[in-house]
Amino acid sequence: MLSEQTTRPPNLAAQVQAEDQHRVAGGWPLLRRIVTRIITVIDRRLSNWFVPLGILLAWQLLVQFGFIPERILPAPSAIARAAVRLTLSGQLLADVLVSTQRALTGLLVGGGLAFALGLVNGMSARSEKYLDTTIQMIRTIPNLALVPLVILWFGIGDEARLFLIALGVFFPIYINTFHGVRQVDSGLIEMGRTYGLSTWQLFRQIIFPGAMPSILLGLRIALGVMWLTLIVAETVAVDSGIGYLAQSAREFIRTDVMVFAVILYALLGKLADVIARALEQRLLQWHTGYQQAEQRGGSL
Repeated sequence: MLSEQTTRPPNLAAQVQAEDQHRVAGGWPLLRRIVTRIITVIDRRLSNWFVPLGILLAWQLLVQFGFIPERILPAPSAIARAAVRLTLSGQLLADVLVSTQRALTGLLVGGGLAFALGLVNGMSARSEKYLDTTIQMIRTIPNLALVPLVILWFGIGDEARLFLIALGVFFPIYINTFHGVRQVDSGLIEMGRTYGLSTWQLFRQIIFPGAMPSILLGLRIALGVMWLTLIVAETVAVDSGIGYLAQSAREFIRTDVMVFAVILYALLGKLADVIARALEQRLLQWHTGYQQAEQRGGSL
């Protein structure tokens, strides 16, 4: 009798249960690694959007439950519907393209001139003596205070808007380019001259790379100023662009479209900042300080 019980095969259900427990116990480490990986990716890629998304959620709830009147500040859902309607009609794309063209044209004109003057004044003490004081005096004048004069000089066409944008982006790029050139290690320049480098070779191999972080910082600041100036410039007698979209909405008391125009400016500004950071990542990989900042999760 005892030998029969000894030789009897184990209970099948108990065996299956033991195998399941073993499988679950062995799968926990894999599941933990997957969950940890997902959290890491979310924190790295989407952490910048936690606060904006939280604000949108609180905004939606406050309007939905009547704490904020919708005629004063429409809910994000109403603004999203207005955005879809404008997109399907084709008006949104046309206005965004017009505003972007104005902004980039002003950036190229003002930024190009500022970059050239920043290099010249940074490399030449004589040029700085004659030009820098005048530039600094003009810098203290608020460019938006010049709107009445600009309209008198250029009329109400795009020339006035381009002038304001070019003037707005000029100073961040000029100042950062000038100081970037002046902050290049003089020992490196002297070493380059010792090795027989020409002026062009010194600029291309030592001065320009050394000033690049400061130049890109100026570009990043100028991109923000570009959109801020465009907002004001497009409120003066426009017949196209995002400013025209907001003005038309104001005349018909379309608060949802007016708020959407403001959000659209913010999104375009964020896109410009993303492009500037991408340029930093591409052009400053050699820079030790930039590499250390990237490892810490920041930027120069």
